Amino acid sequence: ADWVLKKLRSARFIDPDGIRSKPVKFAEHKDRALEFVHSRVTYWNQFYNFIFANVRVRNQKTQWGSCSSKRTLSFNFKILFLPLHLADYIIVHELCHLQELNHSRAFWRLAERTIPNHKEIRNILAHRHTVLLLK
Repeated sequence: ADWVLKKLRSARFIDPDGIRSKPVKFAEHKDRALEFVHSRVTYWNQFYNFIFANVRVRNQKTQWGSCSSKRTLSFNFKILFLPLHLADYIIVHELCHLQELNHSRAFWRLAERTIPNHKEIRNILAHRHTVLLLK
């Protein structure tokens, strides 16, 4: 499995249309990604009115977003390059964790209030091979 690790280390980000591009650099996109995430969190939170401590953008390797027990929402900066409906699902998903820190039925009902097709979108993200592609 050394060859797998080697390939994973050289993974490249590609655009949603599947056309190879240069590796996306966090420093070049951090500010724009943070501005985008803040605007979408503000938009979606008007439907929930949750209280959160902070919103961050990070260079995460394995996840699109997270919500800490200290009420900090963190998002992968590459969310900026996703189609809007996928990015919005990720934002709503993490917002809902402010109330439900699990994936219980109550959590999914909460998410369904604003993203009724959340199951379909979750499947797209789970099987989306256009985000990280091996060289």
